[in-house]
Amino acid sequence: MKRLIFHVDVNSAFLSWEAVRRIKEGLPDLREIPSCIGGDPQKRTGIVVAKSIPAKKYGIQTGEPMAMALRKCPGLVTVPSDFELYDKYSRAFKAICASYAPVMESFSIDEVFLDMTGTSFIYPDPVATACEIKDKIHNKLGFTVNVGISTNKLLAKMASDFEKPDKVHTLFPDEIPVKMWPLPVRNLLFLGKSSEQKLIDAGIKTIGDLAHEKKSKIQQLLGDKAGQQLYQYSRGLDDSPVKTQPDEAKGFSVETTFNDDIVSLEKIFPILLEQCDVLATRMRRKKKKCTCISVTFRTLDFRNKSHQMKLANATDITDEIYTDARKLFQESWKGQPLRLIGVSLTGLTDDSFEQLSFFEDTCEKERRQKLDAALDSIRIKFGNDKVTRASLMNSNTRIGRKARAQMENERE
Repeated sequence: MKRLIFHVDVNSAFLSWEAVRRIKEGLPDLREIPSCIGGDPQKRTGIVVAKSIPAKKYGIQTGEPMAMALRKCPGLVTVPSDFELYDKYSRAFKAICASYAPVMESFSIDEVFLDMTGTSFIYPDPVATACEIKDKIHNKLGFTVNVGISTNKLLAKMASDFEKPDKVHTLFPDEIPVKMWPLPVRNLLFLGKSSEQKLIDAGIKTIGDLAHEKKSKIQQLLGDKAGQQLYQYSRGLDDSPVKTQPDEAKGFSVETTFNDDIVSLEKIFPILLEQCDVLATRMRRKKKKCTCISVTFRTLDFRNKSHQMKLANATDITDEIYTDARKLFQESWKGQPLRLIGVSLTGLTDDSFEQLSFFEDTCEKERRQKLDAALDSIRIKFGNDKVTRASLMNSNTRIGRKARAQMENERE
């Protein structure tokens, strides 16, 4: 049976959702004036999260500092992010989409894939059905979406990215030469800036150029795995299924951005400890252990540096993870002022088996495991913010609100 996949994407989601609320309050439509969603312009970390089309005409870009955006357009209307509102509208639009499809995959807060395969008796005209979904969302919720239609997820998503807003587009395999191959190679899904530049330097400027090049050359330029995947994508080939449940996490990570420069180990170590505590707690709840630890930091010139290590034995003990993270940081940090610090735990394995080292202090290890278990028990019963480690009590670092809120959602 031939597959039929829809990709539904909300147009300028955060801006649109805020605009709908403001219209109900009798305020101007943010989509029709220079406006953006973002952080506090008085803080260095405030950035543009979403912008209107009129704001784009002033050269305002997503991801740039709010202060810079206001210099470009002094009359810019700025609105802070409201994730409670976004969650409300995300659930509402996904409920409409799910009512049409046997299988729906949430790709992000404002995107879904619908597997419409086998629905031809109910919905004989895919384009008409896509228009019905689009219009129903607009009429009931007040914002617009684009719908892409094809035989796989790759092409459906590529199609939904064509002309916006409030459009339905198809990109079936026989339409690839006309609709996809003439596009700049940067438009190919999952192609990053570094890979784009390598391809352009090699004379590969369009998706069609990539599709007609030798696969071996693409792999030589981009690496075997990435080259193989992007070469397949340029030809419209993708057999990934639409999944109702996401794949199991391959790792856990947390990052913290700061308003003030972080310049001393006395400030850095409590941040690392709290990050390791949050991640280790989440990992234990999933009954996993990690075999790889990585620390990341970002300097004032927006340069990221990462340093990682493989572990001889898998662990889920907070103190062990923190000790390794602290060592990694000390090995890689040269004293530069920092604006971001992060930790990630990867190489996850089942915690049912553990290989003990002959040189390990088993009594100390057991003590640490009991401490972690006691903290986990209290957090599960009373909440994640009800207990913390004594060494963090006087710390000014607060990574916890968002990260521990994520753990709160994982409580059984």
